[in-house]
Amino acid sequence: MNKKNTLPIILLTTLFFLWGFAHNLDPILIPHLKRSFTLSNVQATLVDTAVYAAYFVMAIPAGLIMKRFGYKSAIVTGLVFFAIGCYLFIPAANTQQYSFFLIALFIIACGLATLETVANPFMTLLGSPETAAQRLNLAQSFNGFATMLAPAIGTELILIHSTPDEQLKLMPAAARKAALAAEAASVKGPYMALTIILVIIAVVFLFVKLPNVQAAENKSTSKRGFLSILRHRHLSWGIAAQFFYVGAQTCIISLFVLYAVSVANLTDREAGHLASICGLVFLAGRFIGTFLMKYISSNRLLGIYAIINTILCFGAIYLSGSYAIYTVIAISFFMSIMFPTIFALGIKDLGPERELGSSLIIMSIVGGAIVPRAFGYLSDASHDIRMGYYVPMVCFVIIALFAFRGHRVVVRTNEQSVNAIY
Repeated sequence: MNKKNTLPIILLTTLFFLWGFAHNLDPILIPHLKRSFTLSNVQATLVDTAVYAAYFVMAIPAGLIMKRFGYKSAIVTGLVFFAIGCYLFIPAANTQQYSFFLIALFIIACGLATLETVANPFMTLLGSPETAAQRLNLAQSFNGFATMLAPAIGTELILIHSTPDEQLKLMPAAARKAALAAEAASVKGPYMALTIILVIIAVVFLFVKLPNVQAAENKSTSKRGFLSILRHRHLSWGIAAQFFYVGAQTCIISLFVLYAVSVANLTDREAGHLASICGLVFLAGRFIGTFLMKYISSNRLLGIYAIINTILCFGAIYLSGSYAIYTVIAISFFMSIMFPTIFALGIKDLGPERELGSSLIIMSIVGGAIVPRAFGYLSDASHDIRMGYYVPMVCFVIIALFAFRGHRVVVRTNEQSVNAIY
C-alpha cells in the first residue's frame, strides 16, 4: 500500500464505522418506537423503509456530486446530512410524532447513502485493483465493529429506560402515555452526541488533502447514455444481488430483537445484548472472510456463504428457543462479507463509469426498504415471526446465483457480448 494513502484510508475507515453505527442503532430503535407508539410489525418496519428509501433517492445525486466536485466534497455533504438528521431526533422526541422520527431517519440515510456511494469506490481505488475486494472487506470490518458496538450502547442508553409491561398495564391511561413519552425521549442524548462527532469529522475532512484519484480516469469519460451502463451484465447482476442482500440483512439484523423476544421469550434488553453478540460474530466473519480471500476467490467464498445461509434460514423458521437464536447468529457470520464483495465484483472493470456504477449499486440498497415489508406482512399474516425467514432465504439463493455466474464480466453490445471471465 502506498504510504501517501495511509491517512485517507484511515479517515475513510472512520466513515465505514459511523454508518455502521447508525444502521445498527435501528434494531434498538424499532422495538423502542414500536412500544412507544404501539405499532404493528408492519408499521415498525417503516423505520427501515424510511432509511433505505433514502438510498434510492440520494444515490444518483451523490454520484453526480462525486463526479462533478470530487470525493472530498461528496464526503462533507454526506456528513452534513448525517449530522442534521441526528440533530432532528431532539425535536422529534419533543413533539412525540412517529412521522417526525421517520423524517429524521430519512435525512440521516441521505447522508449515509452519500457516504457509501463515495467511500466504497474510493477505497477500491486506493491500492491495487487485484486486492480491491479484500481491501474493501477490511475497511468494512470496522463497519462490523460498529455492528457489535451500537446495539450494546443503544440498549444501555435507550432500552434501559423502558417501564415493565406489567407496570404499564396497571397505570391510568394518562400516566401510561406519559411513561411511553419519556421512553421515546431517551433517544435525544445518543443522537445529540452523534451530531457533535459528525460535525467534528466533517471539519477534519475539510482540511485534509485527499488523493485526486479520479482525474486521470475522467479524461476518457464515456459519453454514453445513463442506462447504457447496464450493458455491463455483471453490474446488472450486482445491482440485483445487492438489492436482495440488503433486504435480507435488514430483515435479520433490524428485526433481530423482535425475533428473539418472540422465539425465546426474552426481554427487549436481553435481546438487545444478544444483538451485540450478533455484531461481534459479524465482525469476526469480516476478518475471517478477508483472510480466506487470500486462498479462495471472492466470488466463490460469497457463493459458499450464500448457500450456507439459505440452509440456516430453514433453522430460523423451524427451530425455537436458544437454538433459533444461535441459528440467526450464525447467519450473521456468513452475511459478513456479502455487501463489500458484491460491491467490488459489481463495479469491477467499469473504468470511468465507476462512479455511476457505484451510484446504481447504492440505489439498490432500497431493498432494505422493500424486502422487510414482505417479511413483516408474512409474519403478521402467519402470527409467527419465524415464517418471515422465507423471505431472506429466497434472497440468499439469488446472491448465490450472482456469485457463481452473474459476477462474470460481460459487456453487451448491439452486435455481440464481449466476455472477460474472472
